[in-house]
Amino acid sequence: MNKQFKAFLTGLAYLGPALIILLSFRIIPILFSVRISLYDWGMAGARKFVGFANYLQVLQDPIFWNSLLNTFWYALFTVPVMLFLSLVIAVLLNQKIKGLGFYRTLYYLPVVTSIVAVSIVWKWLFNPDRGLLNYLLSLISVSPIRWLEDPRGLFAIVFGALGIRLPSVLAGPSIALCSLIIMSIWKGLGYNIVIFLAGLQNIPTQYYEAAKIDGAGPLRLFRNVTWPLLSPTTFYILIMSTIVAFEAFAQVWIMTGPPPGGPLGTTKVVMYYFYEQSFELWRLGYGASIAFIAFLIILALTIFQRTVLEKRVHYT
Repeated sequence: MNKQFKAFLTGLAYLGPALIILLSFRIIPILFSVRISLYDWGMAGARKFVGFANYLQVLQDPIFWNSLLNTFWYALFTVPVMLFLSLVIAVLLNQKIKGLGFYRTLYYLPVVTSIVAVSIVWKWLFNPDRGLLNYLLSLISVSPIRWLEDPRGLFAIVFGALGIRLPSVLAGPSIALCSLIIMSIWKGLGYNIVIFLAGLQNIPTQYYEAAKIDGAGPLRLFRNVTWPLLSPTTFYILIMSTIVAFEAFAQVWIMTGPPPGGPLGTTKVVMYYFYEQSFELWRLGYGASIAFIAFLIILALTIFQRTVLEKRVHYT
């Protein structure tokens, strides 16, 4: 046995456990899901090969397109708001203030808390009759809001007050979906804060010292030093937050179901529709095709972000 082959076997022995786990819980299930999507596959009875019929049916399904629109609104509001808030808070926590460790822990606690527990607590907060949020609004004479029950679109409400009627596609996220967006931002904020903090602390101090010598104030320091050097971290958070937004499911299922997908289906996102078709109606082949189309959409968005937005990233 020559040394190269022995080195190969040694490397394979080290990689073996990780490869087995990757194949067993990632690669093989993905390939099996692709196979299922090509069949009329139920939990019982015959499994008939239908080729790409499931995919064609999904593309002609208005409920799928509505769930995709809901997912789009969810991601459009969640990702930018979370990105902005986490950056602002990270900059504030990067200062030398008293109780800094306490504040960092406080913001990160929701991240390590179970999504099920968080969803239940927020469902209580959003309760229209006994919820804390409506109680606080009552203190300033604001009428109670049916947070998780109102199907009206946010933009439709705003423009309707001005006498402008919008088509349903442009009505915006429903009040129920906005409630989920608020909870999701609160839940995921701490993770992004920690990533931004790591990026801020990796910026060499000599850049700030040189800019201050040139007379730069706090705003110019942020615009000309912090923001460009933080662009790789921002780019990473943008990609990961977009992927996570398109995978939202648990909070929708716990907070707005039943009925399925909340009021008039306005919180039925793609992953919820996949779950409904696969594990409530037992249309596994149809559900697998929904999941694979969602994967292709996420992949296309990621490629777009890497192609277009990465050009603005400054790597030191």
